[in-house]
Amino acid sequence: MKSSFRPLVLTAMAFGLATAAVAQEVPPAPSPNPDASEPTPPVETPAPAPVETPPAPAATASETPTAAETPAAPAMSPDQYLNQPEYMLNLDLSTGGRVVIQLYPNVAPNHVARVKQLARAGFYDGVKFHRVIDGFMAQTGDPTATGQGGSELPDLKAEFNAVPHLRGTVSMARAQSEDSANSQFFIMFQPRFSLDRRYTAFGRVVSGMQYVDAIQKGEPPAVMSRMVQVSVAADNKPMPPAAMLTEAQPAAPVAEIGVDELNAPIAQ
Repeated sequence: MKSSFRPLVLTAMAFGLATAAVAQEVPPAPSPNPDASEPTPPVETPAPAPVETPPAPAATASETPTAAETPAAPAMSPDQYLNQPEYMLNLDLSTGGRVVIQLYPNVAPNHVARVKQLARAGFYDGVKFHRVIDGFMAQTGDPTATGQGGSELPDLKAEFNAVPHLRGTVSMARAQSEDSANSQFFIMFQPRFSLDRRYTAFGRVVSGMQYVDAIQKGEPPAVMSRMVQVSVAADNKPMPPAAMLTEAQPAAPVAEIGVDELNAPIAQ
């Protein structure tokens, strides 16, 4: 009996050693709570982006555009306003004819809207050019003709842009504040680039510049030229009769008479 029991003991011992060896080679079973075994992420680590908004690929420093390098998209394309009657302004001047202005709503939409609004309300009809500097510009849009007046509408926020102040450029006048433009505007006789990005240019004369050149000069002029009628071209207002597009001429200066002239002989 002893001889038969000993082999069984040895067999059981051998089986136990084999089982222990296999147990060392098998990986442990996963934890029933995975989160408990994961390390807590550091606070500085940003949260992953939501699934519905995948993050855009990161750009290198040379590819990252700056605000100055990324121009704002124009509100309108050129074919939407160039030569379109809704964005053409007609000025019928007392100097003898019609001045046509191409408006630029792509760079100054609020100023263009204001000028059109005032024109359609008849605000500009009969308003004079109260400050006209030869070789510089002709200013108008003030019903009081003093340079201090304007409309009852609120002042406009500046829309400075890259349109240069060339001959024929139409730009908004303003007071010291950049956001003080209201109804007054000026038309350039000659380029003056120092005004660029300091005044809101909103259009340019495309025909009838000779009638602008004929505006009476002065600060103020002795006889003020005036806008007889201002209209949006889309409204198809006819030009006033020629008899209305005239103005009185300033009186010729009277020569001073000195003592020498009094003593001179009378010309025969």
